Amino acid sequence: MPPRPDATAGLADWLHYLESLHAKTIDLGLERVKAVAERLALRLDAVTFTVGGTNGKGSTCAMLEAILLSAGYRVGLYTSPHLIDFNERARVNGEIASDAALIEQFQAVEDARGETSLTYFEFTTLAILRMFSQARLDAVVLEVGLGGRLDAVNIIDADVAIVTSVDLDHMDYLGDTREKIGFEKAHIYRAGRPAICSDPVPPQSLLDHAAAIGADLWLFGRDFNYSGDRQQWAYGGRDVRRSSLGYPALRGANQLLNASAALAALETVRMRLPVPQQAVRLGLLQANLPGRFQILPGQPTVILDVAHNPHAAAVLAQNLDNMGFHPYTHAVFGMLSDKDLPGVIAKLGSRVDHWYCAGLPGARGSDGATLAGQVRQALPPSPAGAEAPTVTAYDDPAQAYAAAREKAGEGDRIVVFGSFLTVAGVLQALGRKV
Repeated sequence: MPPRPDATAGLADWLHYLESLHAKTIDLGLERVKAVAERLALRLDAVTFTVGGTNGKGSTCAMLEAILLSAGYRVGLYTSPHLIDFNERARVNGEIASDAALIEQFQAVEDARGETSLTYFEFTTLAILRMFSQARLDAVVLEVGLGGRLDAVNIIDADVAIVTSVDLDHMDYLGDTREKIGFEKAHIYRAGRPAICSDPVPPQSLLDHAAAIGADLWLFGRDFNYSGDRQQWAYGGRDVRRSSLGYPALRGANQLLNASAALAALETVRMRLPVPQQAVRLGLLQANLPGRFQILPGQPTVILDVAHNPHAAAVLAQNLDNMGFHPYTHAVFGMLSDKDLPGVIAKLGSRVDHWYCAGLPGARGSDGATLAGQVRQALPPSPAGAEAPTVTAYDDPAQAYAAAREKAGEGDRIVVFGSFLTVAGVLQALGRKV
């Protein structure tokens, strides 16, 4: 067991310590984290939203936070993973948590845990929940880390729970079918409380679990919906209709689905947290989420997207198709070894002319040459007479991005995707903060 950080330790020292506390990086189960939460006497007095799902969680959380802040409420937001700095995971009133505030909470959790071993995610989740419990908040938005049933965030009995989408990802932990994964995600729902599902075709396992526990299930297309034209869109719920809304600042094909889920959740708690129409309009315009179809200013066009599973890759492909003409598309691509690389390439392969394959660090990372070999194998054969895409290997995302910048013409586009680590590597190379 490494020694506990002393009073002079900084945030990096604490995070390094937390990484070495538990034998497994991911160890799903609520017993340990619940035991420490009880010792901390952890409780949230705010209206609480949990948001789970394969894709769309981050966008839905960002819109909920922005709308509630625009309505004048004090809001806590917990998301994961971070892109550049750990502090991004916790926001109070729109402000990223300071090192000092996080260290204070880490010390409290360390004092309370005794001999109980916690994973990095469990420990940091408890610390951030404790921060929120002390911040006199009106609302708390919590993004589920992995799955739902056994994720540390699920120790909280949320007032409203949202499942955004159910698709294949983290199959080593959650199962290899939509039904198995849907079952895990549905466990963030609670008896008698609003349970929002914005997946247009939810798995039967999710519907069955919601019925079995007596949750108040809101389904997209039945209990809430959206409609729109080129200028504006409208939300329709069970009792609330919001029309003449501007499109969300977050770009992409699925953002109205995510916005509708956020508005359905707010409809269910409107007696406790009334939200005027102007706050909805303003919040949708102000919601910000780095790395989700984020387009950087300047030429050539650079798109950052953390898409790392086939469902997210299909959405990215649709978003790329909706853009104007670009002579060539350059992909800066880095992906963890436990992801479905052939499934992702199948969605995007025909849209990319040049692949720049970046090595990623850590036990789940692989080197650029290995990744390039996998990409070559997964690419579909080029049509007769067409030029085959080029595939080259680089040590890291920064090198891959530099090579893409050098080769790309002014009218081309560069899409950086495949992992949070890939996007973070390029953002850091550009000297950008989130």
